Amino acid sequence: MITPPAALEAVLFASGEPVEKKQLSKLLDINDAELAITIKSLSESLQGRGIALVETSKEVEMRTSPEASVIVKKLRESELSRDLGKASMETLAVIAYQTGTTRGEIDWVRGVNSSASLRTLLIRGLIDGREDERDKRRTRYSLTTDALAYLGVSKIEDLPRAKELSPTVRVVIEEESVSGVEETL
Repeated sequence: MITPPAALEAVLFASGEPVEKKQLSKLLDINDAELAITIKSLSESLQGRGIALVETSKEVEMRTSPEASVIVKKLRESELSRDLGKASMETLAVIAYQTGTTRGEIDWVRGVNSSASLRTLLIRGLIDGREDERDKRRTRYSLTTDALAYLGVSKIEDLPRAKELSPTVRVVIEEESVSGVEETL
């Protein structure tokens, strides 16, 4: 059986964003006092490591430790210098075609956690996150003008639609199928 600090660590790691203490208490099936002890225990066990807990009166989040800031800064700089990967492009496409989407919706469409892709896109200034007006706990993402320029269009309406892409996609799929068959021969 997993200990409460280990369960807390798993939940915070998987969420990739701040989690309300009320929600943590429910998820871990512990009361507020036990949650405070669990948070303290996990925080102490993370001392001297690259990860730390950030805690407000209402939320807890797992972040990189301040001591690791120099190396994390180097990572972010290297991320900005390379092309967007497949995961970031998928995430950008979901946001482009479903304006005002949340991370949960992006994750559902992609079938995986999109936190790293969202972070990459936010760092590069390709997307913007705004608080959901109906549910203040969620963030809704949309494209920036930098993203439109990156994609080579001047407005979202200029992005190709499924009907326009279908013939091109079929050709690409057929080419990949033929080259895949040739490689196996």
